[in-house]
Amino acid sequence: MNSSVALLDEEMQALVRLNGSGATFPPNCFVAMKAEFIEYESRRSLAVRFPVLEESLNPLRTMQGGFLVAAFDNVFGPLSYLAARCPCVTLTLSTQFIRSIEPGEQITIRARVISRGLQVLQMTGEAFNSKNKLCATASATASVTRPDPRTKSEG
Repeated sequence: MNSSVALLDEEMQALVRLNGSGATFPPNCFVAMKAEFIEYESRRSLAVRFPVLEESLNPLRTMQGGFLVAAFDNVFGPLSYLAARCPCVTLTLSTQFIRSIEPGEQITIRARVISRGLQVLQMTGEAFNSKNKLCATASATASVTRPDPRTKSEG
């Protein structure tokens, strides 16, 4: 585990403990896609690698677009949580497809926070194939779900 991924794990485990509510990290959807964290810059950017699995192929035997969008969501989700330091929900996720992704390849998604406000995060991302060719771009807006400070948790 490289030092940036170790930092990601440390920050995420601290957030899961702090925010509780039964959160798991990484989530099952991330694990099912056999994703691997490869690079992290605290609260700014995250890179994740995904193998192109047989079950993600469309009838033309290229990666189905919905699986690629799910891969983007599996990067934007953790990045938003780490950047905001609390849970977030995706409001929009827009994807532009550039080239097909073949079976047996690995895609790397690099996402970054472009704006971090108290209530909204803006992020962008790019997906690259095994030959480092751009396959898709995406942008996402997430709503920060900070608890109301006027309410105290019982416990």
